[in-house]
Amino acid sequence: MAATQSGTHVVFQEKVRPSIGMWILVVVAALSTALMVMPVWQLGTVVLPVVSFVLFAWWLNSLTVSIIVTERQLFVGEAHIDRRFVPGAVAFDGEEARRARGVDLDARAFLKIRPWAKSVVRIDLDDATDPTPYWLVSSRRPHELAAALTP
Repeated sequence: MAATQSGTHVVFQEKVRPSIGMWILVVVAALSTALMVMPVWQLGTVVLPVVSFVLFAWWLNSLTVSIIVTERQLFVGEAHIDRRFVPGAVAFDGEEARRARGVDLDARAFLKIRPWAKSVVRIDLDDATDPTPYWLVSSRRPHELAAALTP
């Protein structure tokens, strides 16, 4: 991730990691590979699930999103923007979050959403040179993130 500027204070920080349910799916998927090769490759019933688990776990872990809000910048994964272009943010839970991710979604929006974090924050942008109207970001603490971005 891009480095924050020296001397800036971190206002909010969160890592949106995969849920326990997603890890259970990875284990089940890895174990199911043993069933596929059992009739033809006995050693594969041990080797393939281990290799599959390592690859699935690496892939799932790579989907973790880091969110950092400093006094001057906002970082969401590899994306970042100066706070002067962020006039405010709104947190959405439940049905509102589902609508924000679905029927109310603007096709020009920047998305960093994950299926295991149902709540989202719409981060409004005010930059005449950027056609992106807002960022929609998954968060397990949406109200805290929105409060950190609202002046």
